[in-house]
Amino acid sequence: MQDALYGTAARTGADAPREQCTPGGFYRRPEGPAGHFRTSVHASPLFAEAVARLLCRVDEALGRPPSLDFVDMAAGRGELVTGVLAALPADVAARTRACAVEIADRPDGLAQRIEWLPEPPEEITGLLFANEWLDNVPLDVAEVDSAGVPRLVLVRDDGAERLGEPVSGAQARWLARWWPLPGEEGLRAEIGLPRDTAWASAVACVVRGLAVAVDYAHSAGARPPFGTLTGFREGRGTAPVPDGSCDITAHVALDACAQATAEATTGGPSATSRARLLGQRAALHALGVTGTRPPLALASTDPSGYLRALAGAAQASELTARGGLGDFGWLLQPVGIADPLGTGRD
Repeated sequence: MQDALYGTAARTGADAPREQCTPGGFYRRPEGPAGHFRTSVHASPLFAEAVARLLCRVDEALGRPPSLDFVDMAAGRGELVTGVLAALPADVAARTRACAVEIADRPDGLAQRIEWLPEPPEEITGLLFANEWLDNVPLDVAEVDSAGVPRLVLVRDDGAERLGEPVSGAQARWLARWWPLPGEEGLRAEIGLPRDTAWASAVACVVRGLAVAVDYAHSAGARPPFGTLTGFREGRGTAPVPDGSCDITAHVALDACAQATAEATTGGPSATSRARLLGQRAALHALGVTGTRPPLALASTDPSGYLRALAGAAQASELTARGGLGDFGWLLQPVGIADPLGTGRD
């Protein structure tokens, strides 16, 4: 078995950011991501409905163009894009060009109107939405050795690790800026440079509209001292063994992604410089997902309606719960329009 960097071990090709190890890639498995973990998309149709409302706000900000793009990055099996199309008003749905970006094969039964693409369109006017994409973009891990020097972590295909060369060059500069490591042996950091590059590349496709990344995240001043790298298989956490048998994931430095995009923008005022970070709880509240229980009086006048409303409130509560899905970070980057979520408060 040959040692490899985590970022290399988790990728079969430089242009396949969702690829998860050989053989074939975890995300190409027939059961899809939903067979292993639960995302906001899987938790409730309320999430897709909220994204549909966000797309309508983008549509209004764009002046209701003849063609409105909705691009679902890391689309899984098309669950989100399907739900968004179903939730849109008829007039908006008729103008919407729906694109699912995913490395897996197109699933059977997906609506023919949904384009299935290996990468986003070169020009997007509308909404690019990346739910739990960046956490799977492969990256390298650094660990402080006994001399206080950050070194790259090498991994075998059975998961065994050892320390390699000292971190240097662009990776060292990224660490110094975004995740400086004290000289204490065993401390770890995940070098988010590939995520910055991937996000900047995706946002560059948006001519006018909004790009949104949703992920487990952390920010400068509150980085986890030992990193977040882990694996998931069949609904449970597991060791991040890079053999294609499990999802390998790490939380995202969304603040670094936002700044990288702003710095990549040249020539004239940068709309991406108005990037904003907020929690999923605040974002969904701004989009009408609050978890408010229906009035008890409804139970006597419309029992079925009360039960439906109660179930919806429970789902909304799960999507916005502190300590759970509500703690996801949302990175919003408007391009040529005002922020459709306004001031969004938690």
